[in-house]
Order: sequence, then structure tokens, then C-alpha cells
Amino acid sequence: MKLRVLIPVVLAAALSFLAEPVRADLSLKKVVVALKPDKNPEQMLQERKTLSEFLGKKLGKPVELIVPLSSSVIIEGFANGTVDLGYLSATDMVNAQKKNAAQILLAGEIDGHNFYQSYWLALKEKPYNKVEDLRGKPVAFASKTSTSGYLIPIYDLKQKGLLTKPDPEEFFGKGNLFYGTGYVSAVERVLNGQAEAAAVSYYVLDKDKHLTVEQRRKLKKVAEQGPVPTHIIAIRSNIPEADRQTLRKALETMNDKENTELRDKVFTSKLVEVDADAHLRVIREALDFLGDAK
Repeated sequence: MKLRVLIPVVLAAALSFLAEPVRADLSLKKVVVALKPDKNPEQMLQERKTLSEFLGKKLGKPVELIVPLSSSVIIEGFANGTVDLGYLSATDMVNAQKKNAAQILLAGEIDGHNFYQSYWLALKEKPYNKVEDLRGKPVAFASKTSTSGYLIPIYDLKQKGLLTKPDPEEFFGKGNLFYGTGYVSAVERVLNGQAEAAAVSYYVLDKDKHLTVEQRRKLKKVAEQGPVPTHIIAIRSNIPEADRQTLRKALETMNDKENTELRDKVFTSKLVEVDADAHLRVIREALDFLGDAK
């Protein structure tokens, strides 16, 4: 009889333990997390508050969320010790590794894959059905530092034999290149007739994230290229291994069913461990091709 009473008590205690926050002893007095400014400022302000509270409870330490003006500021923060975790594109991650400033902690997983696609978008009424149709046409890139909105589309042209040197004017024509400040700025040039096509991530067209429903209805996919490695949560290189594991476990709890809404708002998708070399291989190849032109 005593045994029957003891078993449920032990089970309840075990479940209670599993539900406890990740509270291993961090050597960090405070954790600083940097996010890239890619959304509405008010929306990011709320997400920053919610995420800092969530991680603070998990870690038992203060968590400060910052939104620097650019990824280069995040990488510099890794190098000088003022940033502990950062949400970066795969291209940013390669640049951070070159400076030995950060390493991959986790990466995104979308529909079971650690990559996604880049799209060329045009107005539906335009006669373009493949990237070859854009030869000599004015086009817009999301920015010159964008992975899906510049690097991969340019590398794809090289792979298809449409570029022999790291100069997109060879294919699109002199004076026909526009560089935006993000996906929306590139698509706006298509919508207002300044460009015939824009290079962006797949989710600009396929997801309700950056454009209005009306804007998306006016657009079509001309071509797609990839793979584009998913975004990364990077960790400062000189953080001790014990802290690294604690931070990883805390972030992985965002994959739990009750936390996925916050996870998807901030990091878009499931967070998983990846092979760093394999994840970044295509980015290194593309950057090698672009060389000093990037």
C-alpha cells in the first residue's frame, strides 16, 4: 500500500522537475541578445520584451535584447564581448567566423529542412517565366548584403552559365541594378514600375509577413533559386562550454508546443543543431565567386 502511494508521488516530483526552468549556473551575469532590425519597430519592441522575460525566467539571469542598426554591429559586439547571442543570416555568420567572433549555436528548420528558396518576383502581367527572360532588364535586389535577395540569386546566375564574372551588369545591363534596404523596398520598385523583377526570399510572396494581401496578388514568381541556408542563432566564440550548453537548452525550450508562437514571431521557425560546415558551404562558395565585388 505504501508502495502504491509512493509511485505517484515520485512521478509527480519527476514531472515537476522536468517543468522547471533551465537554471544551471551561468558564469554570465547578464545575457545580451542582438536581433537584426527586419520588422516593424513597434512589433519588435513587444517581441523584445516578451523574449527577454521568457529567457530571463529560463536562465535565472537578466536578459537584455538589443536591435543594432546592422549585422556588422552585432559581429563587432561578439568580437568585443558586448553581445552574447545574435540572430544572423548565413552570410553574416560566415563573416563572423572569419573574425573568429562567433559560432553557430542553433539554426532554423523549415518543413524539416535547414534551407529555403530565393525568388525572382515580377508583376503578374509581365511576360517573364524564367530568369533568362530578365536579361537586359532593370531589377532590384533586397540589398547588397542580403543572402536570399542578392548573394544566392547572383551565384545562381553563375551556376547557370549566365555570368562569367562577379558583376551582375554583365547579365542585366549597365545601370539596371537597384539595391534596396530590405525585401519590401525591392518589391516596391517592381510595383511602381522602376524595376521589372525583384530578388527576395520565398516568404515575401508565400507568407503573410512583409507585404499586404493586395500587393501579393499583383505579383508572381518568375524563378526560384537556392538552397538558402536558414538563419542562425550565433554565440560569442569565447563563451565557456558550460554556458553554451545552458543557453542552447534554454533556446530549445522554445520548440515546446506552448512556446512556438513566440519562437515563430522572433526566429520564424524551429531551432535545431546543425553541422556548421555543411550549413554554410554554399555561402562560402558564393562569396568566393563574388570576391571583392560583394
